[in-house]
Amino acid sequence: MSASNEAVVQHKVGLHARPAAIFVRQAAKYSSRITIENLTKGTSPANAKSILSVMTAAVRMGDHVRIAAEGDDEQAAVEVLSTLIQSNFDETE
Repeated sequence: MSASNEAVVQHKVGLHARPAAIFVRQAAKYSSRITIENLTKGTSPANAKSILSVMTAAVRMGDHVRIAAEGDDEQAAVEVLSTLIQSNFDETE
């Protein structure tokens, strides 16, 4: 079984630099296999626990992404990572 969710990235730099690092650190807390896919650009699913993989997905502001997880804590991982993106990484700008 697996879990997934789609979200639109609202952060002004997308998933680059600091937001990507926050995303990867959060993903690493889960035992499930987690991927992020840039649906806007049609990239292949990238390992959400690897900063290089996440950066290679080239996620920019306004891009639609799919977060998918498979494993014991898949639902929690997808929910937390989706909320992180939707909350603009808890930034007010």
